[in-house]
Amino acid sequence: MNRKHIPHPSNLIRLWIYKFLIPFILSLFLIVTPALATEEAPVSIDGRLVFQVGKTEQFTARERADLINFRLRQIVSSQELVQVTIQERNKSPTIIVNQKYLLTVTQADVVNNKTPEEQAEAWKEQLDKVLQQAQKERSFGFIRNALLLSIGVLIVAFACHKLLGWLWKRSREAVLQRLPPSPDEAEVDSSSSTALNLLFNFSLLAARIWLWVSVTLYITNLLPISRIWSYRLSNQLIQSLTSPILTLGKTQYSVVYLLVLIAMLLGLMILAGAATNLLRTRILQFTGIDRGAQEAIAIITKYTMIFVGAIVLLQVWGLDLSSLTILASALGVGIGFGFQDIAKNFGSGVILLFERPIQVGDFVEVGDIEGTVERIGGRSTLLRTLDQISIIVPNSRFLEDKVINWSYKNPVSRLRIPVGVAYGSDISAVKKALLEAAQEETGILSFPNPTIFFIGFGDSSLNFVLLVWTDKPSQQYLIKSNLYFRIEELFRKYHIQIPFPQRDLHIRSGNSPLELSPDLEENLRDLSEDPHNIKNK
Repeated sequence: MNRKHIPHPSNLIRLWIYKFLIPFILSLFLIVTPALATEEAPVSIDGRLVFQVGKTEQFTARERADLINFRLRQIVSSQELVQVTIQERNKSPTIIVNQKYLLTVTQADVVNNKTPEEQAEAWKEQLDKVLQQAQKERSFGFIRNALLLSIGVLIVAFACHKLLGWLWKRSREAVLQRLPPSPDEAEVDSSSSTALNLLFNFSLLAARIWLWVSVTLYITNLLPISRIWSYRLSNQLIQSLTSPILTLGKTQYSVVYLLVLIAMLLGLMILAGAATNLLRTRILQFTGIDRGAQEAIAIITKYTMIFVGAIVLLQVWGLDLSSLTILASALGVGIGFGFQDIAKNFGSGVILLFERPIQVGDFVEVGDIEGTVERIGGRSTLLRTLDQISIIVPNSRFLEDKVINWSYKNPVSRLRIPVGVAYGSDISAVKKALLEAAQEETGILSFPNPTIFFIGFGDSSLNFVLLVWTDKPSQQYLIKSNLYFRIEELFRKYHIQIPFPQRDLHIRSGNSPLELSPDLEENLRDLSEDPHNIKNK
């Protein structure tokens, strides 16, 4: 019976960390930025904002707020019946709670052009309502219902987390299907697909962070004990996202601005990739120019669109490009030292696109690598070997190393087939067999005609070379193999022997410095006359 595969516990833990814990940690990481100092300080009860007080001559706004918050916590914990009144003290309205002093409303506290008396009356109503609500939320029934609701919210949040991943995956597949296909269906525009994946992953991460931040703030806002943390986290989150963290020139930028810029740049890369594929499939294929020129035009168009579009986006985004002068200088120095290989490969790619010593579709040999050029990118070139293995070669190698381009300008190439036959063979039969083999091979051109050269006498063979022409250099190994198979068959047909190394041994007669026995002399003599008939004495 087939059992359903159960993941290993360690894999489940790793999956939970990657998909749930990391987004939650990133959510909290965004809110660790300390809040900026202001001239007003909040007064809150269990994390619920009541009002904000200003500074006076004797105390700062923070000192006043801390003292008021301490007194309010005492009032809530006492579970006494709340009674809020206003008294006139020192010609200023004073708020009294349960016959105890709370605060004096000053001119620094008023908002919306109210008088201190009007502001005190408004705060009295707010305090009465919030204090009664705080005492109610400390009951056992309220805490039990809040905990049950928190568990339900967490379950829904986990389900929404999974649902977001499924929706983003389906949406990405739908977008990929709607994008214009590349000319080679087996190849995908890597930069466009990478930008699309980055955009979807970035948006998915942002959605999950927003989900968990909202769930965290909602759950902590349910209970009075944790509501104070929810209030602080939400305030610091808003201030962290909206406070400027980068200053260029006279303009300041926050995290929200930077996230919007990143999303716009990723969208630009996707749009440039889609437009480039449209250019390839809808326009360049019908112009009649070769594939290498089409690829060069498409790549140049793509990088031009990205460069111009990035400048336009930065201007629309509000970035003064003149403020990047120092940054560009530092970046140039960094490219010259730390990224010299990348800059060298990128420059080599530009030269390859304009000079075009190699083009898409050419069969080339660089070093010990042979293959067909499938794509020429900004940094590297993709070669597909005869074993159908994709090899990524840095562009600089095509300018620094010796490169053999079998397809450069004219794909017709000559192949050399060396052949050796035994001494005594009929040379006319050898020539006839070689020509017959060349004429039967379909990968060989009939013009120029196949040619045979007698190149010399070897130690053990008569050496010939068969020269043939082909317009399929990428199939040269298959053509040579077929020729050798057919030549061997024809040699057996015409009784032409393949040579093997031979050595002759000559024994001098007469006196020699060494005296040999008669039996050894006779054996050596027999060996020299007939090597296949050795007499054992």
